[in-house]
Amino acid sequence: MPLVVATGLVKAYGPHTVLGGVDFRVHTGERVGLVGTNGSGKSTLVRLLVGDEAPDAGTIARRRDATLGHLPQVPRFDGDPTVREAVVAGLAGWAAARARHEALGESLSRGDVDHARLLEEQAAAAADVERLGGWDRGPEIDAMLGFLGLVRPDARVSELSGGEQRRVAMARLFVARPDVLVLDEPTNHLDLDTIDWLEGYLDELTSALVLVTHDRYLLDRVVTRTVEVDHGRAYSYDGGYGEYLEEKATRLALAERTEQNRQNFLRTEIEWLRRQPKARSTKQKARIQRAEAAKREAPPPEDRRVELSANVSGSGRTVLEVRGLGLELGGRTLVRELTMTLLQGERLGVVGPSGAGKTTLLRALLGELTPTRGEVVRGRGFKVAYFDQGRTGLDDQKTVFENAIGDATRVQLGDSVLEPRSYLERFLFDGARLRQPVGSLSGGERARVALAKILREPTSLLILDEPTNDLDLATLSALEAMLIEGGSTAIVVTHDRWFLDRVSSSVLVLPGDGSAVRDASGYQAYAREREALRARLAAETAASARPAPAPQRPARPAFGAKQRARLDDVMVELEDAEAEVARLLERLGDPSVYSDGEAVKRVQAELDDARADVDALTGEWEALEALAAGA
Repeated sequence: MPLVVATGLVKAYGPHTVLGGVDFRVHTGERVGLVGTNGSGKSTLVRLLVGDEAPDAGTIARRRDATLGHLPQVPRFDGDPTVREAVVAGLAGWAAARARHEALGESLSRGDVDHARLLEEQAAAAADVERLGGWDRGPEIDAMLGFLGLVRPDARVSELSGGEQRRVAMARLFVARPDVLVLDEPTNHLDLDTIDWLEGYLDELTSALVLVTHDRYLLDRVVTRTVEVDHGRAYSYDGGYGEYLEEKATRLALAERTEQNRQNFLRTEIEWLRRQPKARSTKQKARIQRAEAAKREAPPPEDRRVELSANVSGSGRTVLEVRGLGLELGGRTLVRELTMTLLQGERLGVVGPSGAGKTTLLRALLGELTPTRGEVVRGRGFKVAYFDQGRTGLDDQKTVFENAIGDATRVQLGDSVLEPRSYLERFLFDGARLRQPVGSLSGGERARVALAKILREPTSLLILDEPTNDLDLATLSALEAMLIEGGSTAIVVTHDRWFLDRVSSSVLVLPGDGSAVRDASGYQAYAREREALRARLAAETAASARPAPAPQRPARPAFGAKQRARLDDVMVELEDAEAEVARLLERLGDPSVYSDGEAVKRVQAELDDARADVDALTGEWEALEALAAGA
């Protein structure tokens, strides 16, 4: 059953038409992912759907009793409530139903009323309370605050960071349980653990969902249909991100063939027209009209893409060395002791919960913060470019050109020299956009200006703090390609699991307890270990809750000729497996292997497998030895 049906939506801002006749609908229980490049019209479509703006043409129909909740990128709160008060404000419908039930109860205590009618109304109010979550919503609110990491329920919302305010708005929305949830970039400013929880929550959601996000894992695992807004139109694809990519490739191939056929038709007709005399029959005139109509058809719009390339400067093999680094802030130990080396071409992903010290560590590496102990040694010719999550290096009053180029007259990228306007065209800024104040740009456009600014300078190390916030999927793909293929050395703090998985050659984990562990296997290995730990803890918790079974004497298995032969074989296999572990450890000790991040990942994966073989064979050997001793 459709909850929201939008038909023929048109929206223009001045001469620029953002939406040119978009159809969009959401059915009961459906989870729709909304994707598109920055400026394609996603946010405009969302504003129309939630009623913040009205379309210039077209209609939006909502089911009469359907409720709609919206998580904007910048949430708003009435007054200055505490965290708990702000969340409770999302229960307006529930609070009204409960107040109505209590008022009807008081009316029933009087003798001069229509008891039958009031009892019927009270029963309806009770049904509304039950439908909206039951009689006591306090435990649910406490649990939601805990899931979203809001540990100060009595703090004023105005005292919180922008990311914390978005979490409050998310909690308020989730406890309200609207029929349609519209979430605009919900994973921004969330840590990996909270994103994992959010993914599970949305996957089990019974409400309909419209999800605007650049998180490709979230799209792939949660949504049932993907809608792309592209050049003022909306294209619908069944399935998540993977299915969307496949179906879009098919659509673009068909469009390319259609355009090629049109061009072939035009060439044939133009050649025919040139050969014909001026006096023409009716059939000839009809053919001319078809050719003229084909000429007037607009070709498919050009699909412009961001072109990113890092201006890598020469440096020594060791770009950065951290020796016994300790970090404390506000009396809390963020990093107890960290020793690591970052070699040229490595891409280190930094992960951990909010408040674990990821940004503080970056500031120490940049030299902006003096460590409590230890030192940071920078390599020969060290030059760093910092892409901070607040984009604080931009002046909102200055134009795109002034921010990105300044007073430079040329941009040198390696051996190539570009004219500044040509350079900015790579970031999709041209014409009048170059004179536009940065303060008037969207978040994604501001991010592109910041990238243009830092990438034109020679650098031996890129430090990127939450680079994926506000970037569209096409720009994320370009940034990934630049880091992987361009030979950049980078430290990346991000919550985007897809980005980490593709880009990082190793991962530094800051759990939040002061420890710091580097995993040379990359993000996937770290994620597998984290999932295994969670499963083990869950199993231990479940086992401790069950009564212990009565002990039983196990039957002693026999130790015969077959087991004795296997014992001999296991000893040989174990020696071989231990030799393989030693060989791989020696390989990892060779500095040359670290020039190739993919080679490091392969060797580490082989080492993990070899160690697993040693553990399995050791266990089998011990079991067989025990059998032999008791035989």
